[in-house]
Amino acid sequence: MTQDPMLPEAVAGALREYQDLLGRHGITWGEPESFYVKLFGPRRVLPVELSDRFWTVAFRTLARRHPGRALDELGTLLPEADYDEVLRDTLDGALPAHAAALRITGSGVELAGRARTVLQGRPPGERIPLLIDVRRDTPAEVEVDGTSRELRGNGAWLVEVEPGSRVTVDGTRVRLGSLQRTARPVRLRVRAGLPCRWSVTGQDGQGWFPAGVPHRHDFHGRPYFHGDDLELEVPDEPLTVTVTRGMEYGQATATVRPPATVELTPRRIYDAAARGWYGGDLHVHLNWAGDTVAAPAEAAAAQHGEDLHVLNLLAGNVSGARVYDLAALEHWMGRDLPWSDATHLARMGVEYRNDLLGHVSAFAPSRVPGRFHTGFDGEADWPPNADALRELRELGAVVGYSHPFHLAIGEQAPPAAVIGPVPRVCASRELVADAALGLVDGMDVLTHANIAACAAVYRRLVGAGNRLAVTAGTDTMISFTRADRQSSPPGWARVYAQVDGPLSTASYAEAIRAGRTFATTGPWLELSVDGHGPGQVIDARPGQRLTVTASAIGPEVRAVRVRTAEGVTAGAECLATGLGEALSVTVGLEVSEPTYVLAEALCEPHPRTQTATGYALTSPVHVDVGGRRVARQEDVRWCLEWLDLLQDLIERHGRLDSRDRLADHLNLLDQARAVYRARLE
Repeated sequence: MTQDPMLPEAVAGALREYQDLLGRHGITWGEPESFYVKLFGPRRVLPVELSDRFWTVAFRTLARRHPGRALDELGTLLPEADYDEVLRDTLDGALPAHAAALRITGSGVELAGRARTVLQGRPPGERIPLLIDVRRDTPAEVEVDGTSRELRGNGAWLVEVEPGSRVTVDGTRVRLGSLQRTARPVRLRVRAGLPCRWSVTGQDGQGWFPAGVPHRHDFHGRPYFHGDDLELEVPDEPLTVTVTRGMEYGQATATVRPPATVELTPRRIYDAAARGWYGGDLHVHLNWAGDTVAAPAEAAAAQHGEDLHVLNLLAGNVSGARVYDLAALEHWMGRDLPWSDATHLARMGVEYRNDLLGHVSAFAPSRVPGRFHTGFDGEADWPPNADALRELRELGAVVGYSHPFHLAIGEQAPPAAVIGPVPRVCASRELVADAALGLVDGMDVLTHANIAACAAVYRRLVGAGNRLAVTAGTDTMISFTRADRQSSPPGWARVYAQVDGPLSTASYAEAIRAGRTFATTGPWLELSVDGHGPGQVIDARPGQRLTVTASAIGPEVRAVRVRTAEGVTAGAECLATGLGEALSVTVGLEVSEPTYVLAEALCEPHPRTQTATGYALTSPVHVDVGGRRVARQEDVRWCLEWLDLLQDLIERHGRLDSRDRLADHLNLLDQARAVYRARLE
């Protein structure tokens, strides 16, 4: 028997292990309960727009329980909160369309929720999240499909049910029949002539999928699947069919009454590869716990269906010692994944993680590293991330910090506002030191974290003299089918790199290291400074005048503008008069001091944007003067202040079991301080 190249036995064995973990533990796969692991279940119900309110409710709950505690102390207690109750209080009676609620009051029970359509004679399909809400002061004894729990007065419990599930409250059966309606099944065929992303929805917004395909939903809650020439069983009712193929394409839509065959092809907006640019997602997980176990074939279908040129699938841990997809990393180490072709390159990579210091993605290491994480499940926060960066670089990997900063901040926010009060929140706190020491190739400005905050910090780092490529990594998790941005398709944000010659691992990595990149949630973005593009260096004379042109293409683009180390250049912003037009702005720039020049595109909300903020940003063109690179004093001092705050954070919250280990962190910070202080001179 010939072995399936997509599923070698070692990888298949790991998937069987993951399936067992899912069956025994549910969506967490038995991971230690960090605050973000506890969020896995509620996140399937929590609307994205209520995320900030969710954390406000969580902190208020902890503050009532622990009066007088400082915010950073409450942050260490986040796993203590009951997230089902926090979800209930956040929703405040509102209910997402795919969920239901069972409200228990002093006078009885009330079942709320939209009926799901089930095809006659077929299994019920996707399970329904049911939020059980005790709205009385006395406890309630609740049983769901054989699992019993006593809920305290005003407590809550989030479970998943089918219309036929057995639910009892205080011994009395609750019928869930109102959550189901039946329809006659018929056939629908969809065809585009090339792999695409499809959505098939009923008038109530419910999604329909081919048999055996996970029921995935994107940031907007829209159902989707990938492929071409596919058949689905659907209800004998009007349906809307939509097809697209990633950010370089628009979408095509048809309304049909099946049985029917729908032929749709999305229109291309721009063709990056024809210009020598290739877009990649540097941070995607195949498996990372979740509500389904993902096989490599699903990553292949997503990459081709999104026309994503470069896919970096990361092996990494969640909150314990297990490293997911390690078997795949070991099997395909140093090789392109089997579905790669001339314009689609897939590799296994590494995520190195420490929740206090930050997470790092590595593209195309030549060997498996010796360490994947520190600081988890009682481990020490040692050695510093810098040790891992050095090792990964020695293995030939391109390295950069992932999902750097989550807090919303203003343009001139001080370091304290960015570094944040919660100790273990995955923020890229060591980045400022590692960038100064030349250990980092890029920073994911485009990510599921706060894009405006990431862009502001990126400009500070570049202004302080650090030469980093702007990159993108979505942190999409293919093993999650409904989880805000992270269940959106891979490549919803991309780093485009201008490669030298054909696309290959080496040519793409070299382009990132050289800074020939821009990152985008959709728009095409170009920058030219006297004919020089991102990553290039101009050795200018004082008083020399440069011509800068920035251009953007995309239906969501509202404005394109030019920035230097001093901010937005006067007269260098072009506003759209209507969505969908190409924008371009040209401005003259007189050079007096070293600076940088970059372009950015600002966007209106748009259905194709898989995050709250559409945006695009180039890496800089570096403008040196008299052999000196930019080192803006305000930005350098900002970085020095950051290092002082980081030292305080490590001393107060680091898990360090010896003074020598603390000294390693302090020595690293002192080395970075020396670099920045030299730039002040």
